[in-house]
Amino acid sequence: MANKSSPFIPADASPTDTIDFGDEVIPTNEKVKRVREVFDSVATSYDVMNDVMSLGIHRLWKARLISLISPHPSQHLVDIAGGTGDIAGRFLKKGGGSAVVADINTEMMAAGQHRSDLSSLVSLDWVHANAECLPFDDSTAEIAVIAFGLRNVTNRPAALREAYRILKPGGRFFCLEFSHIRAKPLAKAYDLWSSLLPGFGQVIAQDSASYHYLVESIRRFPNQEALAALFADAGFARIKYINLSHGIAAIHCGWKLD
Repeated sequence: MANKSSPFIPADASPTDTIDFGDEVIPTNEKVKRVREVFDSVATSYDVMNDVMSLGIHRLWKARLISLISPHPSQHLVDIAGGTGDIAGRFLKKGGGSAVVADINTEMMAAGQHRSDLSSLVSLDWVHANAECLPFDDSTAEIAVIAFGLRNVTNRPAALREAYRILKPGGRFFCLEFSHIRAKPLAKAYDLWSSLLPGFGQVIAQDSASYHYLVESIRRFPNQEALAALFADAGFARIKYINLSHGIAAIHCGWKLD
């Protein structure tokens, strides 16, 4: 399934372009390096901080995602920006056939490979890869998924096109990501909670700056309708999304029909 090459900086990255990095604006071709540094820093504490950032609710969101996927032994899953392998592991434990974690950050994958609950999963592979240029052949996966990773990708349309490319006809792509709360009172309360997270990051991971970036990346991420439109632009059909916890997170799904 894998190709031999895996470029990490897309060919069309220009030093004159700029992009947001949290509340900073940086040259586009620097974002891959900056994001890698963030996740190098937080890799060993990432799963713990997920519990803190979501008050543990991310576990329910991921369970809902796996329920929607409905794993089957005939399915191969590509977990894009899969980090420590949480989604791929859940997929296999619920009956999926095989899975590969593709992530640009080797420290995150190393943390996943040391997880005792994943070490016995012989049908789980790990590949060092950029979501924007995946080292996999066309039409080779039944399921592709990206969970809490798309907001860290420099060129999101490119990553969505790659997810579409690697899927077989009839395959499905799922994106689980923090999103936008509809109710203003809850949105204000959540924004206040988010402002505390860099402090928790300092205590738990000795790194407040990385969690400041993660909070700002959530705030700047496209809303539900805008992300659905990006799915459509990438070629996906039958696009739907489900709000989780009143829109704190959302699951988007699109099909590759041909």
